[in-house]
Amino acid sequence: MRPKSTNREYKDRLFKAIFGRDTEESKRWRLDLYNALNDSHYTDPNELQLNTIENVIYITMHNDVSFLIDDQICLYEQQSSMNQNMPLRGLLYFSQLYQKYLAENKKDPNRGGMIMIPTPKFIVFYNGLGETPDEFEMHLSDAFKSPDKSGDYEWTVYVKNINENHCQTLQKNCKALYDYSRFVAMVRENAQIGFSDSDAIERAVDEAIKGNLLDGFFRRQKAEVIGMILEEFDEELYKQNVREDGYLEGVEEGISRGQRQKALEDAENFLREGIPLETISKCIGLPLEQVREIAQSISVKA
Repeated sequence: MRPKSTNREYKDRLFKAIFGRDTEESKRWRLDLYNALNDSHYTDPNELQLNTIENVIYITMHNDVSFLIDDQICLYEQQSSMNQNMPLRGLLYFSQLYQKYLAENKKDPNRGGMIMIPTPKFIVFYNGLGETPDEFEMHLSDAFKSPDKSGDYEWTVYVKNINENHCQTLQKNCKALYDYSRFVAMVRENAQIGFSDSDAIERAVDEAIKGNLLDGFFRRQKAEVIGMILEEFDEELYKQNVREDGYLEGVEEGISRGQRQKALEDAENFLREGIPLETISKCIGLPLEQVREIAQSISVKA
């Protein structure tokens, strides 16, 4: 039986829980990740100042970790699916980070004198199922309606494939990132040998505890981690399954009666397992209101 979510609006994910919190261990892991990426040797975790924007309007970036260090403003995001709009999303997100930076430093761009701003760095850590190189770049100019390779107006995303056996030097130099990637791999391995998604996750957590991944983090945060990963992986695993069943296209374009019945049954099963209504709606393609009606009919608290 899956543990029920204590807050259906809860959006944090495991990557952010590891690298994006204001705790001593998260500060240390964030510093290790920054050093590994930049071949730097900072020793004081407090030199990285978190400035993540929560509840960003119009942009859904749930797994982001943003911070300032020296003259850089960095945004790290985990992605389990490729999105060709990441450069555009990054540009819009950074514009809000810069607005926040100007306000906090009492800088007015309408007044004379050049305002010096931190240099941006946007890195996406990809751990989805698609085949990609270890490292590659995505550029805003690729989306321009009129091709422009001048570089005059550009925004770049640096993508790192952090699945097992990818970016091995980076993972070797940052144990926290390696442990995170290993855990994700264990969940998938368990699912591939036939365990349900909830059992696959719980078994992976138990394995992570035995292996002391993340220095006991999984032992201390077991219930929270299981809840996070259920919400994070349900959509990916469900879409993978419906592709294999051959009816994802029907769901997206207007499902048949039999397919609709399957979606309704899946929705009911997910509700009984405590999966948030919004997640079910996104995964299955049913309207949120219909999922809510099903929850009420089976007396599941929305």
